Amino acid sequence: MITREQAKRLRSLIERMSADLTDEDAYTAPQLFPQWKLTTYTIGDRVQYDSKLYKCIQAHTAQSDWTPDVAVSLWVEVSDPSVEYPDWKQPTGAQDAYQKGDKVTYQGKHYISIVDNNVWSPDVYGWDEVA
Repeated sequence: MITREQAKRLRSLIERMSADLTDEDAYTAPQLFPQWKLTTYTIGDRVQYDSKLYKCIQAHTAQSDWTPDVAVSLWVEVSDPSVEYPDWKQPTGAQDAYQKGDKVTYQGKHYISIVDNNVWSPDVYGWDEVA
């Protein structure tokens, strides 16, 4: 039988080891990551919020109105890697811009980015439609 103290130590170890997982692996086990809370975050930290997994893209001290689903300049949702063409989301800057070869679904059609650092929608610039 594991004691409460042993469980706390194991949880701490699991959280430290999970920091090295790729986003793809992290997505399959979001329970490994702590719930979002009011604390200080560094780039790369991952948290659970509203049943989704998010990654910190800008170091900050959280505020109650800077939740991961709202503060898009601070957080990016970790996407399901099994979805080949995820829904296009407007990038907020270089930290979440699309790269050459990235695939998206936009207005019911599939597209592949043909440029790096792509912040445009597929109907504006930088994408090839997949037939």
